[in-house]
Amino acid sequence: MPTRMPARKGLLPMAKIIKHSSIIDDGWTLLRLAEGESAESVALPAGNLIVPLAVWQARKAELLARPQRGVWLAPDELAQDIATDLANLQLVAIDFPQFADGRGYSTAALLRTRFGWRGELRAIGEVLRDQLFYLNRVGFDAYAIREGKDIEDALKALNDFSETYQAAVDEPLPLFRRRGRAA
Repeated sequence: MPTRMPARKGLLPMAKIIKHSSIIDDGWTLLRLAEGESAESVALPAGNLIVPLAVWQARKAELLARPQRGVWLAPDELAQDIATDLANLQLVAIDFPQFADGRGYSTAALLRTRFGWRGELRAIGEVLRDQLFYLNRVGFDAYAIREGKDIEDALKALNDFSETYQAAVDEPLPLFRRRGRAA
C-alpha cells in the first residue's frame, strides 16, 4: 500500500500517515526542491505546505500569509535553526534520508524538551517500521512511512514493547524510578 501519490517533480503529497497512533488521510503536501530549483524561485502551490528550511528562510513573509505552515529539517539542520519561528508553525518535519542516519532523533528530542515544541512533529523520508517505537520515544507524533511499505504493519510497531527502561521524551522517569514510586 503506497503512502505517497505520484506528483509533479519536487512535490510529494502524502496520502496516508500515522498520527497519534492512527492512520489518517494527510492534508499536507511536502515540497522538495527539484534539480535546478531554488528556494527563492520555486513555485509554492496552494494548500497546507511543508517546505524545506531554506524556502522558509527565503520566503517567510509569503508563507506567513498562509493559515497553515510547516517546515522540514534535513539531517544537518539543527533545532535551533527554527527555534524562534516555532510560534509561527503548525508542523515541523524531520527528514531521514537513510535508515542509518539518526541525527533526527536528537533534533526531535531538542525540539520537544529544550524548545518546548507542542505542535505536530513528523518523521519523513526513509521511515520504516523498525524506527517507529523509538521515534515516538523522542517526541514524534506523526510518521510518513516510506513508499511501498505496509502502513498497517508499521502502526503495530508503536506497541512493540510494553515497558521501557530509559527515560525519554515520552516517559521522563527511568523504570527503576517508576517502580520505586509505585512501591
